[in-house]
Amino acid sequence: MKRAIISADDFGLSVEVNEAIEIAHRDGLLSTASLMVAGPAAEDAIERARRLPTLGVGLHLVVIEGASVLPHKRLPLVTGPDGWFSSSQLGLGVDYFFRPEGRKELAAEITAQFDAFARTGLRLDHANAHKHMHLHPTVGGMMIEIGRRYGLRAVRVPLEPPEPLYAAGTYTDTLGDAALRRWTRLLRHQARAAGMAANDWCFGLAWSGHMTPDRVAALAAHLPDGVSEIYFHPATHKNALLQKLMPTYEHEAEFEALCSSEFRTGLEHSHTARCGWQDVLPA
Repeated sequence: MKRAIISADDFGLSVEVNEAIEIAHRDGLLSTASLMVAGPAAEDAIERARRLPTLGVGLHLVVIEGASVLPHKRLPLVTGPDGWFSSSQLGLGVDYFFRPEGRKELAAEITAQFDAFARTGLRLDHANAHKHMHLHPTVGGMMIEIGRRYGLRAVRVPLEPPEPLYAAGTYTDTLGDAALRRWTRLLRHQARAAGMAANDWCFGLAWSGHMTPDRVAALAAHLPDGVSEIYFHPATHKNALLQKLMPTYEHEAEFEALCSSEFRTGLEHSHTARCGWQDVLPA
């Protein structure tokens, strides 16, 4: 049986992202979105989510390249004076794993982000992390452990199999891709040990920022059995912030893909049922 969770990241990053998510859920195929609780447009996102009761909203945990909830004085090691996490996966990865103060600050910030989400009054649908930082064993473990206190029951595992990508279009598998697939086993183990739901497959990594209508329509025809999460970075317009953070991303094309009849038809022809995280929770 094939099922697909169609999701969007970066809810709350900008009004343009929020607009795209609202329209793609109302008129397109989008079923879930992941909220940046400290994003520049988080309040706008929350307001939109409250009038979209069928949109599953989860936490998009930001512990890299984004704003923190706690002030810099509470996170002096892992954030800059501007209250932003750096873009260095290596540097932050070392701080989070090897440095006790880094782990202490990480735990405090993860707690603060779940707490901020709880204050929205929205149901916590799922959780994942910006730039897939929850693949880091410390980040993933803390996200799951702390999230359980707030009712977390579902986690994204970013395992992207190469075969559907080969079948759907141009793709070159690398040793890094293969290593990443093996590394996801730890996160899946952490989720299962906590009794949480996780997707079987995930699409949007190799073509991140370039999930265009033609690509996703082709991908839909080759989805594997099981639960696939297909995630996007949509926006109605690429503003200055999106251009700065993701200069090569095709946000508007990804928005178009979420509303395209070709994508819908591809899912139907492959007998893939759309679902949400609440549909795959363990009994």
